[in-house]
Amino acid sequence: MYSFCLHKFQGTAIAILGPTFQDLARNVNRNISSLSEIFVGRAFGYMSGFVLGGILFDRMNHFLLLGVSLVVTTVGLYFIPFCKTAVLLIVMMSVMGVSFSILDTGGNVLILDIWGHEGAPHMQALHFSFALGAFLAPILAKLVLGTSVSAENHTEPAFQPPATNGSSEADSSPLFGLPDDMNLLWAYASTSTYIFIVSLFLFALFFKKSSGQEKAKPSAQGYRRAEYHKTLLCLLFLFFFFYVGGEVTYGSYVFSFATTYAGMEEREAAGLNSIFWGTFAACRGLAIFFAACLQPGTMIVLSNIGSLASSLFLVLFNKSPLCLWIATSVYGASMAATFPSGVSWIEQYTTISGKSAAFILIGGALGQMAIPAVVGVVQGQYLDLPVVLYSCLGAALFTALIFPVMHKVATLPLDRQRKEDIKSKKRKALSSSPRI
Repeated sequence: MYSFCLHKFQGTAIAILGPTFQDLARNVNRNISSLSEIFVGRAFGYMSGFVLGGILFDRMNHFLLLGVSLVVTTVGLYFIPFCKTAVLLIVMMSVMGVSFSILDTGGNVLILDIWGHEGAPHMQALHFSFALGAFLAPILAKLVLGTSVSAENHTEPAFQPPATNGSSEADSSPLFGLPDDMNLLWAYASTSTYIFIVSLFLFALFFKKSSGQEKAKPSAQGYRRAEYHKTLLCLLFLFFFFYVGGEVTYGSYVFSFATTYAGMEEREAAGLNSIFWGTFAACRGLAIFFAACLQPGTMIVLSNIGSLASSLFLVLFNKSPLCLWIATSVYGASMAATFPSGVSWIEQYTTISGKSAAFILIGGALGQMAIPAVVGVVQGQYLDLPVVLYSCLGAALFTALIFPVMHKVATLPLDRQRKEDIKSKKRKALSSSPRI
């Protein structure tokens, strides 16, 4: 239960970057194109956190480690609106990335240890809580609190290259200061307050069990190792690289894309951002029930088809507001079940240890780092092209092509074993038949 709450607030903390990206860039006297390094910093912290979390989980009480991670997230969210330089903002995002990865690794590995390949519904429920938090973030940031900055400050295109005199202004600017838009402060402060409250419950559990937390019991499932175990992990690494990259890119840039390229108002763009995360969360909730009757592989195929079709629709009709609403809804719904289904799918063929899970999640962290950063730079160079939508279409295409290869590699030893069983049965039948 606490793992679900952790992922809910983690989703809120991650997704709040999307609708507030322009405000943060304005706060540090930058634009989105020149601030895409923020994704690199956050993903670098994410990867560092996987390594650090793998070490600390074996040496620290789990409740204490998760509670400390939430406190770090709380402090980072409180300070982000006060950052007045881009470097300091990127450092804050990197520190928060470390705490995010520790929370992420802990939740996924514990479910795999307890339920094994039968934990698909529980895995879907865990990631549903993340999606629910991501859905609430744009509503909190824009639709509820709104914006207090006048329209005069929005004349510069979000993806325009930075001005040449930006460095001289950055040298004289202070490190911390009140943001121009106070609603930006309230959005981050309210989110961090909720996270801090959850951390207090974790610390209470730690002090209650002062004797030390027992190690998670291994799952009742037997240990399995596929013939091409390492190949499967590498393919899933690439699969998550493109999937997470596409998800984070669209979730982070859809607000800016809608206001600068599609000509939407801020509230309408925030609604578009919310409908993406809303359908994402709703379908992850439904996936909890679908996972009880559908195989993870089937859910991945359906998700890939929906992602590919909706992203193609976005590219073809990128100027139509109605098409953007429909395609964004379908895209969010299609992306929902892919990640938890991928983790549950590979557990059917080979046992995932903590190191294997960390390796797979690093693939997603690299996608979260590389693809949004590249998209931000390229979009700044080609203002007349919907680079954000092209990248999502490319990511959907790669995931749709990689999964059949993964499935073939995973089932190849099984097919060979079945053929050998058929041949052995034929030999027994021939040997037992009477000779003429």
